[in-house]
Amino acid sequence: MTQKTSLKTYARLAGGFTAILFATSTVHAIEDNDRLTIEITGSRTAQTVDESLAPVTVIDREQIEARPSASVTDLLRSTPGINIVNNGGKGSQASIFMRGTESDHTLILLDGIRIGSATTGTAAIQDIPLDQIERIEIVRGPRSSLYGSDAIGGVIQLFTRKPTSGTQPSFSVSGGSNASAGLNAGVSGRIDNSWYNASFSSFKTDGFNACDGKPFPNGGGCFTDEPDDDGYKNNSFNLAGGVQISPKVNASLNALYIDSEVDYDGSFSNEKDAVNQNIGGKLEIAASDIWSTSLLLASSKDHSDNFKDGTFTSQFNTDRDQISWLNDILSGDAGKVTLGLDYYNDSVSGSTDYAVDSRDNTGLFAQYLGKLASIDLQASIRSDDNEQFDKQTTGGLSLGQDFANGLRWTASYGTAFKAPTFNELYFPGFGNANLDAETSESFDLGLSGRSEKLYFSANVFETRIEDLIAYNAMVGLPVNVGEARIPGIEFTLGTLLASWNVVMDVTLLSPKNESAGPNKGKQLARRPESMFNLALMQSWNKLDLKVDLHTQGDSYDDLANTQKLDGFTTVNLNLGYKVSGDWLINFALNNIFDQDYETAKYYNNDGINGMLTLRYAPR
Repeated sequence: MTQKTSLKTYARLAGGFTAILFATSTVHAIEDNDRLTIEITGSRTAQTVDESLAPVTVIDREQIEARPSASVTDLLRSTPGINIVNNGGKGSQASIFMRGTESDHTLILLDGIRIGSATTGTAAIQDIPLDQIERIEIVRGPRSSLYGSDAIGGVIQLFTRKPTSGTQPSFSVSGGSNASAGLNAGVSGRIDNSWYNASFSSFKTDGFNACDGKPFPNGGGCFTDEPDDDGYKNNSFNLAGGVQISPKVNASLNALYIDSEVDYDGSFSNEKDAVNQNIGGKLEIAASDIWSTSLLLASSKDHSDNFKDGTFTSQFNTDRDQISWLNDILSGDAGKVTLGLDYYNDSVSGSTDYAVDSRDNTGLFAQYLGKLASIDLQASIRSDDNEQFDKQTTGGLSLGQDFANGLRWTASYGTAFKAPTFNELYFPGFGNANLDAETSESFDLGLSGRSEKLYFSANVFETRIEDLIAYNAMVGLPVNVGEARIPGIEFTLGTLLASWNVVMDVTLLSPKNESAGPNKGKQLARRPESMFNLALMQSWNKLDLKVDLHTQGDSYDDLANTQKLDGFTTVNLNLGYKVSGDWLINFALNNIFDQDYETAKYYNNDGINGMLTLRYAPR
C-alpha cells in the first residue's frame, strides 16, 4: 500500500465516523463504566480504563453471562482489532491475529501467568472454559517493554473466578445443537480474612465435519477426506484461595486444570488429547506508604498426545516455571515508578528429540507513570536476556491529555520482539538454530470522548515488523527474510438509542507483505482488511435481549493471494429470562442466517445452532 493510498483510507474512514457522530447527536445518557473499571494489564499496575494510555477493552463477568454459550474466542472476535481463525468447530485450533500481526504475536496470560506451547508459540485458548473466567483484559499495541517476547500485537489476560461477598454457590446446565451439553458447578465465599473458590466445568459436543480437504498431493487443507463429525470434550477444575495475613500482607493461590479431547481431520493424526495446567502463588506486601511489592511463583503445562484413528502418533509437552517480582514506588505528585523482574524457564519433551530441549529468559524492566505539566506520561524500558540469543532491549512511550469537554488524546510509540519457537529453532529436519528474534516498532494516535449522550474512541496506528520468520523452500529451513507494514484505524462507539444500548466498532487494516520477492505488496495471509461488530442490548422487566453482528471482509489463505477467503456476516441472538430469584434461563441462537464461511481454507464453521442454558447465579 502506498502512502497516498494510506491517507485516502484514513480520510475515508474518518469521514464515515464523523457521520456516525452527527447521526447519534440526540441519544440519551450512558453509563460511565470506564471511570470505574480497573485494569492492570496495560501498565502492570492498577488503573481505571479511562486512565490507561493504551487502547484497552475489558470484558467483565456480566458481559460473559450475557452470552453463556459463547467461547473465549467468540468473545474476542467481537472486540476491536481481533480476527479469529478456526480450524473447525469447538475445541479446534484457534489463532488470534491482533491488529494484523501474526498469530503468535499476541501474549496470553492467565492470572499473570504466561501460558502456551513453546514448540508452536501459541496458547490453547480455545480450551479455556468461560465458566471459569471472571474477566478478560485486552490491550492492543506493543507491550514487550513490560512483558518481553510475544507482545508485538498486544496482550490478552484472563482472570479466573473470585468471590465478591459471602458464600456464593453457582450452577448451570445447558444443551443444544450437535448433541452439545454443558455443566458447571461451584462455590465461592469469604470467611473472616480469607476467601476461596472451587468450581468444575464440563462440556461435550458431537460437532460437525471440520474439514473439506482432499488427499495429498493435489488436495489442500487437512489433506484427507474424512466426512465425519468431529467431536470435542472438555473437563476443567478451578481451585483458588487467599488470606489477608495482616493489614499489609496478602497471599493467594490459583490452580486451573483443563483436560480436553478433540477430533479433527488430518492425514497424519486426527485426534488430540491435551492437558493444560496452571498453578500460581502470589504474595503481596504493602511495605510502606510509598512502596508495595509482589512476588508471583507459577508453573504451567501444555501437554498433548496425538492419535490417528486411535493409534498413537506423537507427543508434545511444554513445561514452564515462572517468577515475577514487581515493585511499585510512589513519588507523591511526581508519579509512580514500577520496577520488575521476570524469569521463566521453558522445557520441551515428548516423541520428538530436539537438539536443545530447554531455555530460560530473564527480563528486567522499569516504568514511570506520571505527569509532565498537564500531560499524562507512561515510559518503560526492558532488557531480556534469552539463553538462545543475544539480549533484546525494548521501550515504550505514551502521552495523553484530558480536556474539560470530555475529550482525551493519546499518542504512543513502542518496540517489541518475538523469540523463535522450539519448532523453528530445533525441530529435526526443519529447525534453524541461527534464527534471530522478530522485531517491530509501532505508533498509535488516539482520540476519545464521552458525554451524557455517547462515548467513542478512535485510534490510528501502524506496525512495522522486520526479520519475520518464514519457510524458505530454496534452503529447506525457516529463515529471517520477512518484512511487513500494517497501518490501520479502529473506531468504537457506544450510546443509548431509543432505550437500546448500542455498541459498535470498526477496524480497517492494510496488512501488507513488504518482503522482497514475488509476494511483495500482497495482503498478509488470513488478515481481512475490514472488520465490524455491532451489539444491541435491551431489557424489559425479566427479559433481556442481546443481538451481536460480526462482519469481515475478504482475506487470503496463502502468501501469494491465490486462495481467497470470502468475507462474511454472522448474527447471534441471546435471550435471557429471569425465572425467579436467582434462576435464569438463556436461549442462544447463533449464526441465525446459516452463513456458510471459512476463516481457514477448507475448514468449516458451524451453521445455525442453538443452546439452552439454565443458570443459578446469586448476586
